[in-house]
Amino acid sequence: MNRREFCKKSIQYSISAAAALTFGGKMKGFAAQTPEHVSPFDLVAIKGGEPAGMFDRAIQSLGGIKHFVKPNQTVVLKPNIGWDVPPERAANTHPALVKQIIRHCKDAGARDVYVFDHTCDNWFKCYASSGIEQAVKDAGGKMVPGHKESYYHTVHIPGGRTLTMAKVHELLLESDVFINVPVLKSHGSATLTIAMKNLMGVVWDRRFWHRNDLHQCIADYATFRKPDLNVIDAYYIMKKNGPRGVSTADLVTMKSQILSTDIVAADTAAAKLFGINLSEVPYIELAKQLGVGTMDLSKLNIDRIIL
Repeated sequence: MNRREFCKKSIQYSISAAAALTFGGKMKGFAAQTPEHVSPFDLVAIKGGEPAGMFDRAIQSLGGIKHFVKPNQTVVLKPNIGWDVPPERAANTHPALVKQIIRHCKDAGARDVYVFDHTCDNWFKCYASSGIEQAVKDAGGKMVPGHKESYYHTVHIPGGRTLTMAKVHELLLESDVFINVPVLKSHGSATLTIAMKNLMGVVWDRRFWHRNDLHQCIADYATFRKPDLNVIDAYYIMKKNGPRGVSTADLVTMKSQILSTDIVAADTAAAKLFGINLSEVPYIELAKQLGVGTMDLSKLNIDRIIL
């Protein structure tokens, strides 16, 4: 696809977003798709197993991956791959979880499953050191780069208060299904990295966010394209020195995952799991105010699973 076609696509996405905000609708290929069969659960919190097994069990409670991924669709998976450190440091999403999600998508008939991140350290080293590049290859997915500005295209964010435009990776604009797979950890600027913060890895111009109210920009972007599914990796939790960490001494072992289509609810549950006051993570409340999702977990049907 050439730049002219991408510009046209970006305009169409912006118009669709504005319509959704005005009329409260959902658009296929833009906001989160509505599964054909609705699960009785709004959120799944699972603990006590290994990454692949926990996902196998948790996705069943949401109706299975086939309720999100249809045959011949293109899927984009966005883990955290920002740092040139090995998996045991938990600065990045656990590679075993990434591999298992791709396997589920391929079993559902996905045509292609792409994985990328706009990394902080050298992208080539991050992909390799994190173990995610090999995991993607083993599962039949496709690892793609995110290190050049030419991969990103300008979109408007009608629901944003501070962030009203952003350059978004072209694969995200073209995908049928978007699965967000962050790792839960501390963060020096945003307090916590969870699902909404992980979306900074799909845009090019992150400096603007840091210079213009980071928490508001995180919330603003969350109005643009909501992931079809959020899968939060909390196998190891980096309790301090995030987002890169210093050593395994920064970690606690939680052996947990949180799954939800509601990104605000997912982040709320993850913050509670981390053991932090929600007021210390302002972007969650700001996103709720923008209508992105709910923070009131008491109103949700939650499947709590211990393996």
